[in-house]
Amino acid sequence: MSQHSSLRAVSTIGAKRNVLKRFERVALLKKRGQWKEGDRVSGLRKTKPET
Repeated sequence: MSQHSSLRAVSTIGAKRNVLKRFERVALLKKRGQWKEGDRVSGLRKTKPET
């Protein structure tokens, strides 16, 4: 059974995500200068997505 089109449209609007994937967090920390090559990717500091 397929999902009604009116329900699907709501999810594709592109609402602000409050959780980042690990590679997105690393990229954001690199941009801010808070992560450098060789640092561990586990236990990353908390980050908020850019608006």
